[in-house]
Amino acid sequence: MAEKKTAKKGFTAEERAAMRERAKELKSAGGESDVLAKIAEMPKADRAMAERLHALVKATAPELSPKTWYGMPAYAKDDKVVCFFKSAAKFKSRYATLGFSDRANLDDGAMWPTDFALKKLTAAEEKKIAALVKKAVS
Repeated sequence: MAEKKTAKKGFTAEERAAMRERAKELKSAGGESDVLAKIAEMPKADRAMAERLHALVKATAPELSPKTWYGMPAYAKDDKVVCFFKSAAKFKSRYATLGFSDRANLDDGAMWPTDFALKKLTAAEEKKIAALVKKAVS
């Protein structure tokens, strides 16, 4: 009996939407007002986390500029994204993500994490995030 293929080909609707948002961002000046607008559109749980993360990144690394990146809040140095927040709802995931690009100075040997799952932010997670952001921009 032939095996039935169930894998979908191509990008998901969410991925295509993110690419369309990125194309708009490249044409726009963007900035903090765009980031705050994207955060305001998020479902309550993601929004609360994104608002707290936004404040935390701004306080920890004021040299980073808020901008949107594929429709997500991101923080850049010299116009290059260093870190970003991806809401759980955006890609229908069970958790939100704090991610770091290859511009982040997080190198630790031959292997290190660049994305972190976030289910909620407590003081302990905020302390870890602040340390990661500080190291990322060092």
